[in-house]
Amino acid sequence: MKALWMTNHRGTKGLEIRETADPEPKPHEVRLRVQASGLNFSDLAAHKGLYALAPRPPCVLGYEAAGMVDKLGAEASGFRVGDSVVGLLDFGGHSDVVCVPSSNVLRLPEGMSPLIAAALPVNYLTAQYMLSRVAHVSPGETVLVHGAAGGVGLALLQLCRAIGDVRVIGTASKVKHDVLRKYGCEHAIDYTSESYVQEVRRITKGDGVDVVFDALGGADWARGYQLLRSRGRLVAYGFNNAVSGESKNLWRIAGQFLRMPRFSPLKLMTDNRIVAGVTLKDIWGEPLLPLLSELFQLHARGVIEPVVDSTFSLESAVEGYRRLQQRKNVGKILLQMDAGVRAEVQS
Repeated sequence: MKALWMTNHRGTKGLEIRETADPEPKPHEVRLRVQASGLNFSDLAAHKGLYALAPRPPCVLGYEAAGMVDKLGAEASGFRVGDSVVGLLDFGGHSDVVCVPSSNVLRLPEGMSPLIAAALPVNYLTAQYMLSRVAHVSPGETVLVHGAAGGVGLALLQLCRAIGDVRVIGTASKVKHDVLRKYGCEHAIDYTSESYVQEVRRITKGDGVDVVFDALGGADWARGYQLLRSRGRLVAYGFNNAVSGESKNLWRIAGQFLRMPRFSPLKLMTDNRIVAGVTLKDIWGEPLLPLLSELFQLHARGVIEPVVDSTFSLESAVEGYRRLQQRKNVGKILLQMDAGVRAEVQS
């Protein structure tokens, strides 16, 4: 087995390839020959020591992996050797062989590429969970999506379009605006050259928005809260503002913490607004498989289509981390284990 190990929290300097014996599946596990695995912002935060839910190094990161079943545990059922599947992991996906509880594995629809399958779980489950279970976005509402050209951002755009009659405002650098419009963003704001707060107020004629999806954190949570209408919802699902540079920047982290808003029940009540935090970690796996199955159906009907920004081998994974760190990606970055699998890169 070959895997990308995080050996310390020194950023990409702490990543190295190691080869070990293939793991043996426990009784209720299936073993996958991985073809593709997702690279997510949680992995980026973890390799800098900024993700509290990650295991301590040395460890293998990666929440999602798609591939082929090659061995079953003694009590594993529902799968056969040779099945094409996707697995939801408690890390460990950045490896060419991985064992997963059979309850966390879903068979792929016929014809679905493992690259598409690996691009779906983290991004689209996060987006769908926030839209349908947390914010309850409805037709006629206006939403603000930060980082709209990222994996979760594009998933939110496509799923809002599926709801219908949802007005979407998205932030991204100007070079990515055409992609945002392609997937249903009505107003694209270049956050690098203009104030998105002023633009949102201009676009909404001062009314603000119904929902803000914010993975930025810090001062942006405070700004997003002020942009909400009465009955508005701020959904926080990341703290990307704290993740910058090649290694951990304690001054930046402290500054972002100090600029976070402080919410009280009384203020939330008088403002008639909702603030929610989302991480799928505590429900990751079997509880989300029905939702993932729904996403497979939406993909089969052409309602959603993961945008694959780029693929990297395990050996070149450091470049994938850097691309994600520099916010150059449009859509999902994948690690590709099987040289015979190819992705169509969209930009």
